[in-house]
Amino acid sequence: MSLAADGDVVIVFRGSRQLVLEMALPLEAQALPYELVERDGGWALAVVPEIAAAARAELDRYLEERDVKRAAVPVFEPFGGVGAGALTFTFVLLAVAYCAGVNALGADWFASGAVDSSVATRTEWWRAVTALTLHAGPEHLVGNLLFGIVAGALCGRLIGPGVGWLSILLAGSAGNFLELWIAPAGHRAVGASTAVFAGLGLLTGLAWRQGSTLQGRWLYRGAPLIAGFSLLALLGAGTPQVDVLGHLLGFLAGVGVGWVLAWLGKPASRGVLPQVICGGLAIAVVVTAWTLALA
Repeated sequence: MSLAADGDVVIVFRGSRQLVLEMALPLEAQALPYELVERDGGWALAVVPEIAAAARAELDRYLEERDVKRAAVPVFEPFGGVGAGALTFTFVLLAVAYCAGVNALGADWFASGAVDSSVATRTEWWRAVTALTLHAGPEHLVGNLLFGIVAGALCGRLIGPGVGWLSILLAGSAGNFLELWIAPAGHRAVGASTAVFAGLGLLTGLAWRQGSTLQGRWLYRGAPLIAGFSLLALLGAGTPQVDVLGHLLGFLAGVGVGWVLAWLGKPASRGVLPQVICGGLAIAVVVTAWTLALA
């Protein structure tokens, strides 16, 4: 059905039939009535004069978004050596699990190394590190091993295994340290899951920073952050025994670390030596923390 006689319509767009059909979509989305007409061997969109200004404004907005040029995604070459990082992570967790199980050195490793929000332990910063290596049982240990290897491998492929695991350790420890201070009295927690979610946050922060440099809708730029929080909500909560606060704090710390690393353009070198140094520092931090805890 025609909108009006030929003299009572306004042409708001001309082009090929395919392009005119595409341009009709935003008008349909805004419930603006239009008519597809053939004029002078071409096609056009016609509207009544009363809505001509609104139709042109809607088409201008659509064309502006349609013509946004987004930066090309650079070719990515993954780092190697992720297997070595995963093996080291596995060895550390298994070694601490064994020592804690047999009370090695005559010490109660859980009492010395767990996150404990009592006032007396809040200044014992090493608990933020040692708690990441303790687990409540075999199922707890195996679950964190599997998820930790996956998160660590993904981070390692993006920024290298040494830088990746050191970043995960620092972010997870930061989450635990904050938990020491803000958790209610009597709160205790152990497990590498805080570090696992720090790894998820690290991936989110890296992707978020990269997306924030692109032009386009905020939804495109914020998609990594939305996806990260969705995974946190899906995997980070459950039974009352789950340390939801630790998961959240670890994730947020990871997002911050990942964003800063991407902003700084680190690691700047793809050499092996920086990865080895960072991996060695991660091991040294764990050893130092347990030395202080058991002293």
